[in-house]
Amino acid sequence: MVSDVLEAVRLRARRAMVPPPRLALSEWIEREIRLPSDVSALPGSIRLYPFQRGMADAMSDPSIQRVTVVKSARIGYTTLLVGLLGSHIANEPAPVLFVLPTEDDCRNFVVSNVEPTFEASPCLAGSLSKDQGDNRNTLLSRRFPGGSLKVVAAKAPRNLRAHNTRILIIDEADAMAMTPEGPPILIAERRTMQFPDRKIVVGSTPIYEETSQVLSAYERSDKRIFEVPCPECGDHHEIRWRDIHWPEGKPEEAHWACPSCGGIVDDRGKHTMVAKGRWRATAPSVKRHAGFRINALVSPMENAAWGVLAQEFLDAKDDPTLLQTFVNLVLGEGWREEGGELDDAELASRAEPFSLDDLPPDVLAITAGVDVQRDRLEVTFVGWGRDGVAYVLGHMVIWGLPDADATWTELDSVLKMRFAHPFGGKLAIDAVALDSGDGETMEDVYAFCFPRASRKVLAIKGVEGNRPWIEKSKQKIRGGALWIVGVDGIKSHLTARLSRSNSIRFSHSLPPVWFEQLAGERVVLKYTRGRARRRFEEIPGRRHEALDCVVYAFAVRQILNVNWDQRADDLRRGVESSAPKVAGVIKSNWLR
Repeated sequence: MVSDVLEAVRLRARRAMVPPPRLALSEWIEREIRLPSDVSALPGSIRLYPFQRGMADAMSDPSIQRVTVVKSARIGYTTLLVGLLGSHIANEPAPVLFVLPTEDDCRNFVVSNVEPTFEASPCLAGSLSKDQGDNRNTLLSRRFPGGSLKVVAAKAPRNLRAHNTRILIIDEADAMAMTPEGPPILIAERRTMQFPDRKIVVGSTPIYEETSQVLSAYERSDKRIFEVPCPECGDHHEIRWRDIHWPEGKPEEAHWACPSCGGIVDDRGKHTMVAKGRWRATAPSVKRHAGFRINALVSPMENAAWGVLAQEFLDAKDDPTLLQTFVNLVLGEGWREEGGELDDAELASRAEPFSLDDLPPDVLAITAGVDVQRDRLEVTFVGWGRDGVAYVLGHMVIWGLPDADATWTELDSVLKMRFAHPFGGKLAIDAVALDSGDGETMEDVYAFCFPRASRKVLAIKGVEGNRPWIEKSKQKIRGGALWIVGVDGIKSHLTARLSRSNSIRFSHSLPPVWFEQLAGERVVLKYTRGRARRRFEEIPGRRHEALDCVVYAFAVRQILNVNWDQRADDLRRGVESSAPKVAGVIKSNWLR
C-alpha cells in the first residue's frame, strides 16, 4: 500500500514537470489579443477567419521550421504577425528578428500596429515599454524577459548581420532590393543557423512573376491552397478570378461559378462557403516547410465583396499599371510583362497634331525632364490631364558645355516660357527634374537647381532597384536638397503603358530619333548570387536620352498637387498659371 502511495506521488511529480499543452497560435490570438480602434474598424477581441487560423497554427507548430505566405491585401496578415510577436513575448520568449524593406516601414509597423495592439491587450500591456530602466531599449529594439525584438530594414546588410535570432519574420520580401552582399533574405536566414529549433516566416505580396522571392519559396514548400466546398455538388475548389463572373454592365452582381458543376454562389453565400473551407497541401511530400497561397476573393471584409472587386477590375483593366496593382494586391499573383523591347516605329506612328505651341485642351499642367550630357542639355516637356493621360509635348536640345554660364542661362530662359492654352490663359512649367548623376557635372546642376527650388527645379539622381519614384535624399548637401528617383519602377510603368495602352500620347513635333531613344532600353533578367533580377539595359547601337528625360518628367509629376478645377477656371479667366511656391522654414535656436 505504501508503495502504491509512493508511485502515485512520483506520477504526480512527473506530470507536474511536464509543461501544459500549448495553445495553438490561433486560439491564443482570439483569447488574448485586442485590437484598438486606431488599428481596426472592429476593435476588441479578434475572431479569426478560417484561412487565418491555418496560417497562424503553422507559425506556432514546432514541427514546421519554415512558413511561406503568398498573399494579397485585405486578408488580415498583419494581425497574425502582431499576434505571433505577442505569443513569443508572453509564452515562448526568444530572440525575434523582424525584417521589413525600409526604415519607414519598420517605424510604421511598430508605432501603428505593435504598440497600440500590445497596449490594448492586457497580457501584453507594458511588455515592450521603453521605460523599463534598460537604456538599450529603443523604438526598433526592445528587450523583454527571456528574449528580444529587433525590427530592422533589409536594405542595410549590417542590420542583418548584427543579430543572431531564433525567430525570423520577413514581411514584404518582394519589395526588398538586392544588397551589395547578396539577397537580404539569405543574409537574415544565416543569423538563425545556430538555433536547431529556429522558425522562419516569409510573407509577401508578389510583384513580378519571374523574379518573385515569395513565389520561388512557395514552390519549394508543401504548396497549400485554401479550398471551399460548392454548396451544390460538394466539390472543393480554390476561389480564382477566372471563376468570378457578372452580367454585362452589372459588376455589383458578381458571383462565383463552381468549376465542377457550374453552380452559382453570390456574395451573400461566400461567408458560409469560406467558413467551411480548408487548407490542402498540393505537395505533401515536402516536410517542415508550410506554404500558403491566399487572395482577397476569400476575404469576408466588406471592401473585398466580389462586386467591389469586379468594379475595381473594370476600373483598372485598360491601364496596365492599375491592372498590375489589381493582380498583385487583389489576386495575390505575380505580374508577367509582355515583350522585352518597344517598337519605336509603332510608337512614332501614334503621333498626333499637338505641340507646345498648340496645347491639347486636356493639358492642365506641364513638367520637364532634363538630361545633362557633356556637350548639351536635352529637355522633354510632358503635359498632364486630370485623367492621368500624359502628353509628350516636345523636345529641345540646348548645345553647350555644362560648365559654361551661357548653357544654363539658355535653360533658365526655356524653363520660364509660358504656353498659350486653348482656354485662353497661359501655362507655365510646374516642375523640372535635372539629372545630377554624372559626377563631373553634379556641382553645375546643384548650382543651377538649388537657388530655383521655389520654382520646383530639382536636382535628382537616378537609382536602380525597387525604390519610390521620387523622394528627398537624407544626404545633407550644402545649399539645397537632392532628390532620389527610382528609375526602374518608372521605366516599368512606362513600358507597360506604352506597350498596352494609349495613355501616353505623342506630339507630331517629335523627331524619329526621339522615338528611337525612347525605345533605347529593354528589360532583361540577370542573375546575381543566384537570384533573378529585372534590369533595364541599353540596346546596342541606341541612345536613350529621350527615355531618361521622360522618366525624370514622370518622377517630378509626383510632387505636384494640382487643383484641376481651379487651374481650368484660372485659364478660362486668362490667369497665367505658376508653380506653387515652396514655403521656407525658419530654424530657431530657441526651439533647439
